[in-house]
Amino acid sequence: MSVDGTGVPVIRRETVGRRGKSPSGEAHTREAKLGCVFTQPGVDQEGRPQRDEASTTYVGAIEPAAAFGWRIYGEAVRRGLRRAAQVIFIGDGAPWVWGIAAEHFPGAIEIVDLYHAREHLADLSKLVYGAASAKAKQWTTARLAQLDEGDVESLLVNLRRLRPTAAQVQEAVRQTISYFENNRERMRYAQFRRQELFVGSGVIEAGCKTIVGQRLKQSGMRWSLRGANAIIALRCAQLSGRWEEFWEMRAAG
Repeated sequence: MSVDGTGVPVIRRETVGRRGKSPSGEAHTREAKLGCVFTQPGVDQEGRPQRDEASTTYVGAIEPAAAFGWRIYGEAVRRGLRRAAQVIFIGDGAPWVWGIAAEHFPGAIEIVDLYHAREHLADLSKLVYGAASAKAKQWTTARLAQLDEGDVESLLVNLRRLRPTAAQVQEAVRQTISYFENNRERMRYAQFRRQELFVGSGVIEAGCKTIVGQRLKQSGMRWSLRGANAIIALRCAQLSGRWEEFWEMRAAG
């Protein structure tokens, strides 16, 4: 399983009382949470993890994490969660993601998307050393090597050695240290590769672009929650190969 979130542009009444990322602090989007379930038969001839063809199904909605947790759990059960030989849960470092994993999938192997983790390091090095500096490139290369080995302890040692003077950069360092401390057991990438597991969340990120981005984030679009959730449900049904089943259930209901 893998889950992620992506912003959906909404009409003004759907953001009343919510703070956003704009300079004015006004929110213009609501987060659509999306989840996918797929099965993995093994690896290819080059040792790369493979998905079972056409095994990916999706669920999604603009709703609180608590409600979405039951949604992705229900899909996992429908897909055979209780018969699974091994359960893997992949996400970024967002606390709501791991809250769902802890509540609904205890015992699953939890993996932070490697590319999100790499991005944290690359962004921090630019803040500390300057975007175009040779020192930033050198520091990033060394830290990425530690990350790829899953050696989060050594990585944290190097993060704590940073001594930026600007308050904003000091806060960025603090947040990055917290991110890696909180997720260290989810970043044992060399170990995960030996277990022949996926270490990236590319499947769900592609789903966010296909299900949400291509249909709900076109130029000028603004959605009500009801309208956005209706379209997300339809898109999930279509891409999960359950189009006819979806309409049969609607007719029966």
